[in-house]
Amino acid sequence: MVLGAGVVVAIIAALITFGILGRPRASSPSDPYLEKLELTNLSMAKAENFAGGSVTYVEGTLVNTGDKKVTAATVQVIFKNYLGEVSQKETVPVTVVTNNPAYVDYGTLDRAPLAPGQYRAFRLTLEYVTPDWDGQVPQVKVVGVGY
Repeated sequence: MVLGAGVVVAIIAALITFGILGRPRASSPSDPYLEKLELTNLSMAKAENFAGGSVTYVEGTLVNTGDKKVTAATVQVIFKNYLGEVSQKETVPVTVVTNNPAYVDYGTLDRAPLAPGQYRAFRLTLEYVTPDWDGQVPQVKVVGVGY
């Protein structure tokens, strides 16, 4: 009986470790709700991190035009080079401004879900951007949504 309980605990731990349990229902690439999330007012910023390197941010506004509360979103960021070719493609989670009156704080959508018709400032954090990048705001599209 102890051995059976140990196996069950090991299976649950493996599922949590590999992210299968404990996350919101995710969409498939063909989920029509992906089109209900709009990314507007895109801009970029750069900052130094604690290790002395730089971090690049893509910021803007996330709008939920659908009828469901969104609790997670993933986007694909595509940087192009001067020839118009894809030089880097990243898939990153969307972080949004959370309710913190003391300072501006960003967190995942599960901490601050986006209700139908709501909009909120978002930030995408990129630790590395290819030097081949053309310097233009990258293409950003929603590729995953949880609700």
